[in-house]
Amino acid sequence: MARNDGVDRTTVRNVNLSETKISNTQRHNEREKDAYRNEDIVLERTAYNVHYKTPMGSYSEMFAQMEASKIISTRGLKEDADHYGELIFDVNSAYFHNHGGYEFAKKFYEDAYKAAIEIVGGEQYILSAVMHADERNRAMSEALEKDVYHYHLHVVYIPVVEKQVLWTKRCKDPALVGTVKETIMQVSSSKKWLSKPAVDETGRTILQKNGKPVLKKSYSQLQDDFFNHMRAAGYDDVERGERGSTEEHLTVMQFKIGQEQARLEELQETKAEIASEIEHEESKLDKTKFKIHKQKLDLEHIEQIEAKPALLSSKVTVEKSDFDALKTAAQKYVTQERKESRLQKELDKAKKMIADLTAALKAVKEELAQHKSIRAKLNNTLQQENEQLKARIRWYDTIIDTKNLRKLFSRYDHHRQQERQ
Repeated sequence: MARNDGVDRTTVRNVNLSETKISNTQRHNEREKDAYRNEDIVLERTAYNVHYKTPMGSYSEMFAQMEASKIISTRGLKEDADHYGELIFDVNSAYFHNHGGYEFAKKFYEDAYKAAIEIVGGEQYILSAVMHADERNRAMSEALEKDVYHYHLHVVYIPVVEKQVLWTKRCKDPALVGTVKETIMQVSSSKKWLSKPAVDETGRTILQKNGKPVLKKSYSQLQDDFFNHMRAAGYDDVERGERGSTEEHLTVMQFKIGQEQARLEELQETKAEIASEIEHEESKLDKTKFKIHKQKLDLEHIEQIEAKPALLSSKVTVEKSDFDALKTAAQKYVTQERKESRLQKELDKAKKMIADLTAALKAVKEELAQHKSIRAKLNNTLQQENEQLKARIRWYDTIIDTKNLRKLFSRYDHHRQQERQ
């Protein structure tokens, strides 16, 4: 849950991405979609988004080119391994609003991008870095009665670690066995974000009672690296971020609304997936019905064949085409019977699948309706909170003016402004 203590906190989180997910990330980051589920994205402001590194093609195409040029290596990777990572840098919206807004955010994230280069291990491994300036902070906008935007930075990169490849026993020169054959930059999310031994102020490894080193989680190290870099860059009025804190909302109530919105989006995606599966199963069902119908037509045609008695003989005659059809039918009789049995099983299976999916879709719709109701209640509570805060501020202003204390606050504001400069 986001802390609501009024402290400006730098936060950065890492997301591992597979080949199946990277295209959707690209469409979101590069604003390639025609519409978005997030109603706070204002497409008219997309031109204000800032690229600190512009992609030279699709993310997957750039990855393939780097692999072909041997800048990176996927040697030994599993097929379903994560090839990409995304760093998302963030500070609460109020921080940028209080420091001048858009221009200050551009400079701040320019310095944050420099931190990303160090964290990733080199700019050559970064595919794209873009600051989004087109996402409206609804809570602050409503509270201040003017548009306030939530600035944040997306950095998509390839996670690599340096790996030494040794000569094996198959080498013709025995003297080379076990020595370094080559050094490669191996793609590996797991190795990139391994927990590292914690050290004290003197640089010594901190040990447990059993003598083993105390491990510092990669997430904690990531927060430290970003915070230290931004402090060194002169941003001494921000604090280190904490796990689970985004600080982009005004109140705890607004954070709860964000959680409900995320759940709603998840339910909507699930609903779309189930609807797609139902459509797929119905298509399979239609094909099965058509095959069965075709077989019935063939049988009806055979049943209509008329046998005529031959002159001066106990035998009967049929048309040549009818005879051929009968012969073919006789040869395929057993095969057709088996096919019909298999098709019937497929038909039953498809019907059961559609029934199950329909039931699942109904459950998702019910949960979706429930969450929409919760979100509406939370929004109403948030509005009441904001009205109470506005009333309290007006009351404070009245007291200040009545007691003629405005000059004291003016001096305080002037002193605070000098401190910031």
